[in-house]
Amino acid sequence: MTKKFLSLLAICAIVFLANCSRIEQNNDPIIGIWSQSELIITENSSKQTIRKEWIFNDVFLGRYHEIDGSTTILKTDFNWSKQNDVYTIEYKGLDGKPNNIITIKATDDVSYLQKKDGATLAIRE
Repeated sequence: MTKKFLSLLAICAIVFLANCSRIEQNNDPIIGIWSQSELIITENSSKQTIRKEWIFNDVFLGRYHEIDGSTTILKTDFNWSKQNDVYTIEYKGLDGKPNNIITIKATDDVSYLQKKDGATLAIRE
């Protein structure tokens, strides 16, 4: 009888603790993949496209890539935060890369990230 009671008590404790540790789901509109492509013309008039990509996840982290053709030339993690409708992207391990302060803007056709100066940082994929 005592073993059954202790087993039941242990099961109840596990169920109770499992219900208390659930993480709230983050449905922020920034979550997802945003990108920008930049055409660069070099001194010898050759053209190359650099693709920049931000992948935002639901735990306020993300990954930033710069891709030249099929070669990843830069990859780093970042933290993101939101205050009111303003987002801040803080890059880890990149000395000299300033934080991005952005907002989400939308037209009928596309959603994009806009910098404080009005320039477009990236477009939602």
